[in-house]
Amino acid sequence: MRAYRLEATGKLSRGRLMDMDPDALSPGDTLIRVLWSGINYKDALAGLGKAPIATRLPINAGIEAVGQVVQSDDPSLAPGQMVIAHGMGLGVDRDGGLAEYLRADAAWLVPLPAGLDPLEAAGLGVAGFSAALAVDRLETLGVAPGTGPVAVTGATGGVGGHAVAMLAGLGHEVVAVSSKPDAVGMLRDLGASDVIVPPEASDRMLDKGRWAGAIDNVGGDVLPWLLRSAAPGAAIASIGNAGGNDLKTTVIPFILRGITLCGINANAAPTLRRRIWARMAGDLRPSKPLANTRVIAPEEIDDAMAQMIAGRSTGRTVVAFGASGS
Repeated sequence: MRAYRLEATGKLSRGRLMDMDPDALSPGDTLIRVLWSGINYKDALAGLGKAPIATRLPINAGIEAVGQVVQSDDPSLAPGQMVIAHGMGLGVDRDGGLAEYLRADAAWLVPLPAGLDPLEAAGLGVAGFSAALAVDRLETLGVAPGTGPVAVTGATGGVGGHAVAMLAGLGHEVVAVSSKPDAVGMLRDLGASDVIVPPEASDRMLDKGRWAGAIDNVGGDVLPWLLRSAAPGAAIASIGNAGGNDLKTTVIPFILRGITLCGINANAAPTLRRRIWARMAGDLRPSKPLANTRVIAPEEIDDAMAQMIAGRSTGRTVVAFGASGS
């Protein structure tokens, strides 16, 4: 079988496409023939040796996959059934989804919900799941259509683009925040009512309150700006850290405007992940699930990762491993 495998390079890792014996895969009670596997920023960091992501080497990269059950010890998963795998240590401490086969634990797998085909599910992937988790969380905190605009930062990325489409589909006024001026048309096509650039860093404690809610994929100086410009009672979901890990803010937005800041962890428990995927096939399904998805061959993985690290990619990149035509 072919796999994009990470090998040790000093304290980091470097990936390459190679052949390996399926019997050497990490243990798991279910064997899956991978059809599609999305590339995420975390995968690119590991594959190009930019950050110590994998805790065990060598290991197949890829934190997600969509494929077909070959064999399972769980009687609820029949051979031929389509399943979604993500999180649960894939590509970190066990072999991941950037390979023709994958072993995983049945308890964490999500049967492909009705309303999505396998490629659409891969196009959504961890990015879409993270976006849906954030939207779901904001709803529980009172952010509803008509309560005010919702900002989405890092809007050209996989999570951001899906968040824009999902929020717009629910009837929200969505303001996409992006530093890529050539992406305005794409973001409006996804449903953004306005597209703005992130402001410069500031020491101000409060700005004019604007957002009823926000989904932040950037961190760095952008999250403090969202906090100080949020409307009273707003809720902000924090997902990403592409702009940095530090959070430099004050307590003023929290105590004067009652802002809620919540974190989103995509490695959700099985019950929650199945509920969210059901929503992604229902009311959170983007009208065009593949509108911002590029499908590549396994031989193009390194180039796709390099574009991602350089900030030149937009949307989702999905690798065709076992799908017809790959």
